[in-house]
Amino acid sequence: MLKTHSCALTQENVGTEVTLAGWVHRRRDHGGVIFIDLRDREGIVQVVFNPEQSAACLDIGKELRSEYVLQVKGVVSHRPAGTENNRMPSGMVEVVAVHAKILNAAKTPPFYINEEVEVDESLRLKYRYLDIRRQGMKNNLIIRHKAVRFMREFLNDQGFIEVETPILIKSTPEGARDYLVPSRLFPGKFFALPQSPQQLKQLLMVAGMEKYYQVARCFRDEDLRADRQPEFTQLDMEMSFVDEEDMMKLMEDLFTGLVANVRPDMKYNKKFPRISFADAMEKYGCDKPDLRFGMELADITDIGASSAFGVFKNVAAQGGAIKAISAPGCGGYNKSQQEELINLAKKYGAAGLVPISLGVENGELKDLTMEMVKSVAAKYLALEEIKTIAERSGAKPGDLILIVAGARKMVNTVLGEMRNQLAVKLNLCDKNELSFAFVVDFPLFQWDEEGKRWDSVHHPFTAPLESDMPLMDTDPGRVGSRAYDVVCNGYEIAGGSIRIHQADLQRKVFHLLGYNDEQIDERFGHLLEAFEFGAPPHGGVAPGIDRFVMLLAGETSIREVISFPKNQAAQDLLFGAPSVVDDKQIRDLHIRIQAEKE
Repeated sequence: MLKTHSCALTQENVGTEVTLAGWVHRRRDHGGVIFIDLRDREGIVQVVFNPEQSAACLDIGKELRSEYVLQVKGVVSHRPAGTENNRMPSGMVEVVAVHAKILNAAKTPPFYINEEVEVDESLRLKYRYLDIRRQGMKNNLIIRHKAVRFMREFLNDQGFIEVETPILIKSTPEGARDYLVPSRLFPGKFFALPQSPQQLKQLLMVAGMEKYYQVARCFRDEDLRADRQPEFTQLDMEMSFVDEEDMMKLMEDLFTGLVANVRPDMKYNKKFPRISFADAMEKYGCDKPDLRFGMELADITDIGASSAFGVFKNVAAQGGAIKAISAPGCGGYNKSQQEELINLAKKYGAAGLVPISLGVENGELKDLTMEMVKSVAAKYLALEEIKTIAERSGAKPGDLILIVAGARKMVNTVLGEMRNQLAVKLNLCDKNELSFAFVVDFPLFQWDEEGKRWDSVHHPFTAPLESDMPLMDTDPGRVGSRAYDVVCNGYEIAGGSIRIHQADLQRKVFHLLGYNDEQIDERFGHLLEAFEFGAPPHGGVAPGIDRFVMLLAGETSIREVISFPKNQAAQDLLFGAPSVVDDKQIRDLHIRIQAEKE
């Protein structure tokens, strides 16, 4: 080894002769004595180049610049009194160099590595190998390593077997578009990259593995956002002879144990509350609610229906919904600020937004007067009606009530989005808290109005509630599923279900989704045939590793916890991919590139 110790030295190392190797983090010339902060993966330590110890070392020190790769030999010493640096773990010691060697010079980096300053993401992704040298990115990857290590150790202790499944599989579209790989040996035919190992892990249950897991790479050709990538990683798990309670208990133990081991400084709840899908949509406007703050959606349809406000009365008469949320401390918002909120509501699909300011006074709701209320709706609503709306939405004097009216689904979506946006704007979320919950009681199907067909809410392999089986022939929209999601801080971090394990029931679900027998046999015949050989009841779940590590690291984008991610346009800026390939490769694959017409 070119080094005997890491740079994470402490007072316990005082008097030890060490050989270090790393990168020059900072260089300071103090009139004949040069100080270098030397950095490796484990830490940073000060190295002193003193001519009284070694004139040759001082000559080397004069050549050094940021990011030079350096080997240095010396003795660990206490720093002189008054020069200690309490901001560094190694700040009580320094290494007095007696030998130094430049292992490699470095160009000036395109951005600062020794400072956590804002850098354009495109530049960071192009030079990702430099970005990872920075403390923030390095810490994120270490957190990811610790999280994945814990997952493996936890499941190994629970009797799970890690099994790798293929990356090249058959295309069986289940929602997002597949990434396709043309076959050279079979012209005109394609492999697909797996969107998940869903069918493979079910086949492993048929194979009698009983408890399987895998840190699985998954691929989806879909539009990107902060919590999506074309390729991502999930902890894929499946168990035989289990029910929903078994799987949810396993998830509770896994996530709480992981946080306790990897981020013990974070707050988290050890017991996960259970929220029905219907309640989540009605109270929070989405099926992955952030429970770190209140601001629940309040239904005030009955108040609007009996009020003198024509807009509300018409919506209620047409079977729509009128709902409100309270923005704490925003009662003093001016017209421009309120207009900003109205435009936000329109962006998410509302025709408009009715703000009701309860003034800027503090006090009790019982003390509210009409003089304190500011709103275009004030002349149509009685004071008692406004007080009731405030009471239901949790508002008090000094708050701003925001009301949306229209189709229930739209109202929930708009106020759910505004709830999340306001929480960020008003700093209502504790970044050091993880608020877990299970969302349960999902419907099995949802109606696609555009396609005039049923779609799976989760995926077509999710089992229906046994009590709802008769409804599959008469009213599919009322069939409940045996699905369960784990949500945390506004993200779905794991989705799972008890699976279908009978061939006839699986075929029936495929029929309801619009597949004919020929399509079913061509796409899923292998799975249905396997079910005829004694498939056990089984269930599974797939936590998203990227998303959960993002929350553990306190980041807002999964790109910050992936070593070499794609950008928002699904491009790899480091390698310049996707890229053109030469004509021979195209010919070997028996495909032809057709230019798009302008």
